[in-house]
Amino acid sequence: MRRRPGIGGLQTHAAARDQFRLLGENVAKIRTDLMKEQLATFRSQLEDFARKHKNDIRKNPAFRSQFHEMCAKVGVDPLASNKGFWSELLGLGDFYYELGVQIVDICLATRVHNGGLVDLQELCHLLRHRRKTDREVVSEDDCLRAIKKLKVLCFRLPID
Repeated sequence: MRRRPGIGGLQTHAAARDQFRLLGENVAKIRTDLMKEQLATFRSQLEDFARKHKNDIRKNPAFRSQFHEMCAKVGVDPLASNKGFWSELLGLGDFYYELGVQIVDICLATRVHNGGLVDLQELCHLLRHRRKTDREVVSEDDCLRAIKKLKVLCFRLPID
């Protein structure tokens, strides 16, 4: 029959467990600090990129779409707030909110003919005509993003 460890063995085991816990906490803190540093570096580089290519992002729908995809992959939403950093830097918040208002106007204006449901391609055509194409070019991706921003205005009635 095997004997169990005595009090000395239990104390040694507890001390080793405490040392492992402290070591784990230190490693976690170092990794967290390193990750914060990397995120700060990434954010500053993303901000520099956005400043450098501001005009391309605003005027080129394909480039704007790629920029949004890149931001989405890293968890950054440049449209998150109308008063946020990205809105101030790129003016994208205002662009999409203005576009959303124009989309609603078009849907209301065509409601008599189609019940307010407009095909995406037709909607883009009507928006380009309304915006006179001398400003920013509007793509289908821009329309979809503006419509997604309008979701916050929708509400659902509770069903009993």
